[in-house]
Amino acid sequence: MEKSYKEIMPQIDTFIFDVDGVLTNGIITITTNGELIRNMSIKDGYALKTAVNAGYNVCIISGGSNEGVRKRLEGLGITDIYLGTHTKTIQLEDYFTKNNINPKNVLYMGDDIPDFPVMKIVGLPCCPKDAVPEIQDISKYISQKKGGTGCVRDVIEQVLKVQGKWMQQFDAQTD
Repeated sequence: MEKSYKEIMPQIDTFIFDVDGVLTNGIITITTNGELIRNMSIKDGYALKTAVNAGYNVCIISGGSNEGVRKRLEGLGITDIYLGTHTKTIQLEDYFTKNNINPKNVLYMGDDIPDFPVMKIVGLPCCPKDAVPEIQDISKYISQKKGGTGCVRDVIEQVLKVQGKWMQQFDAQTD
């Protein structure tokens, strides 16, 4: 029998996220000079930084190649950022090999067809509420939050709570 997402969360040690439609709402504003502008949730950013600080592997694999996105994510402490990726499984396998990661211990959140092959490999495929039906069908967890509005925070917070690491930095201060 297949494990539920709650049974898998205790073994997660790696978070991998798509950008557009997951860390953003999937809407791109185009300026008159052709610059592409995206919006990201501060709450998602806090959760990503918390996961990095707690020692989790955090990786971004995206088809987009906006350097502003890279700067934002690097500012959160994420060092493994693959942008401009058209075959995500290639970067995924490279990341797994370089970091000795077991795919069963990976949570991946995607929202659209390019995420499908990656989501078939990992232990806990997840998606935002507004992901395409094909991605929802293979997800073991569908966040009640839409892309760019806290879905990343939702999954990170759940995993860290299950593992007793959410609010850990504040619990230590009160002991």
